Amino acid sequence: MKKTKHLVLVAICMAFVTISHAQRYAIKNGIGLQGGITQFDIVTDNFKTQSNSGFLGGMSASVDLPHKWYEVSYNIQLSENNIDILAETPATSREEYVEYKMMAAQLSFLFHVKLIKDNFTLDLGPMLQYNSELELKNESKEGFLITNYDNLFTEDISGISRFNVNGAVGLSAGINAFQLRAQYIYGFTNILGKLNDNDFNLNNADRFEGNQSLLVLSAILTF
Repeated sequence: MKKTKHLVLVAICMAFVTISHAQRYAIKNGIGLQGGITQFDIVTDNFKTQSNSGFLGGMSASVDLPHKWYEVSYNIQLSENNIDILAETPATSREEYVEYKMMAAQLSFLFHVKLIKDNFTLDLGPMLQYNSELELKNESKEGFLITNYDNLFTEDISGISRFNVNGAVGLSAGINAFQLRAQYIYGFTNILGKLNDNDFNLNNADRFEGNQSLLVLSAILTF
């Protein structure tokens, strides 16, 4: 009987310690909504580009580990990104920037390094992206020649690579449920790679190579 009482006492103590430990290091989960603006460009030697602004919206699922120096989040972002590419008018050969649109869906897994608790974090992680083609925003610009090419037209370069792998790095600052985030996204894969599958009958044999460059400024509300 005495041995049984001792076992019961030990079990109660262990349960008490476990509960206390769990309460002290309670994992906090959150669902967040975000919206913001983007600045999109393609880093390439093939075209003369100019970054342009767009917009973004998305959701996140975060896991805060109070006893760790970091937290993690899963994110999905939907965006409309715009870019200007230099071309020449057919009649006068006058150069002007032609605007393109690209829609994108991005999935990312981010680590948030706590620089000042969870109020100021360094964010970094991998990202998978599925994007649309480059779409001319003004169909009247069809038939313009891409600058530096004799036989490449504005509509020819729409068929870019649809699946891309990116890396994201940024900073987040906020109090309680509200955060502001600045994020830079760089494309590790060649977003112009699919253009190399086409026979444009170009004078030069240069390959199309380019990497996405995307700056995002957003606000996040977590529930």
